[in-house]
Amino acid sequence: MSATNSVPAVKLGDELTVSAIGFGAMALTPVYGDVDDAESLATLHRCVDLGVTFIDTANIYGGGNNEKLIAKLLADRRDEVTLATKFGITGNPADRGAGRPGARGDAAYVRQCVDESLQRLQTDVIDLYYMHRRDVNVPIEETVGAMAELVAAGKVRHLGLSEVTADELQAAVAVHPIAAVQSEWSIWSRDVERNVVPAAAELGVGFVPYSPLGRGFLTGTVRSAADLTGPNDFRRGLPRFREGALDANLAVVEVVRSIAGELGATPAQVALAWLRYRADALRIASVPIPGTRRAARVEENLGSLTVALTTDHRAALDAAGAAVSGNRFEDLSWVSAGRE
Repeated sequence: MSATNSVPAVKLGDELTVSAIGFGAMALTPVYGDVDDAESLATLHRCVDLGVTFIDTANIYGGGNNEKLIAKLLADRRDEVTLATKFGITGNPADRGAGRPGARGDAAYVRQCVDESLQRLQTDVIDLYYMHRRDVNVPIEETVGAMAELVAAGKVRHLGLSEVTADELQAAVAVHPIAAVQSEWSIWSRDVERNVVPAAAELGVGFVPYSPLGRGFLTGTVRSAADLTGPNDFRRGLPRFREGALDANLAVVEVVRSIAGELGATPAQVALAWLRYRADALRIASVPIPGTRRAARVEENLGSLTVALTTDHRAALDAAGAAVSGNRFEDLSWVSAGRE
């Protein structure tokens, strides 16, 4: 199956065209459990074989090791991949909780980070370069201005922003075209629909939902805290996965599972199909980037592109998502919802 005709293409903003489903490579680091680099690389190759050619990483994932892993994919397949990476996160949640800065967006740091990423990725150009989080102490115009210099220098082809507000996006677009906003968006994370999705649609900016499967929760694989993958599982620090909230949130999973059973689909396929319909309703070009360690899941996720949801299905999923307990992060200032 060739990558050129197996998966539909979607045009985001700034004339950037990508596969209709991408791949979020953070899952190939030990945030949700142990990983095996050989299996991870095989999964990446299978992605590209299937036509999932929009690969998303970041300099912070695995302390840079994720970019080094993806370099092994790019070594002989660079021209098949639309490569996205990010800069800007400098600390961990504990640092932010202690009041230390969690992001940098000054021009010197932008220039430093791109060169470091290019070196780790062993490539001479990044197709889509994101500001991973907003440094609220630096005008966004300065950050985007420095990113625009990277385009002029030929190091980057397109610019993106992660977890920005509508106002921040508007200010950024005034400096340089923005191809995509990346933020969490799924059945149970819909705060971006209030302001930033409509703003992006109006400005002609595409949307890249991360965690479109609710960090695995919407697939039904996490029924209790015991199903998390160990003491270092990133999800343990998120309000929705804590005891009490997690139990309450199983109600949304049951709705997803029920509809999946009715359609002969999987819960993951239903969750991704919902997002496709929702983006269409809001008239925005949108490409989700589910992540997984296993190649079989990539094939499963692609199956979502042919899942048809009725109006009743979508209404039931909307209602279930609206009843979710807990915010998506402890510190909402870390994401756009805390600054709107």
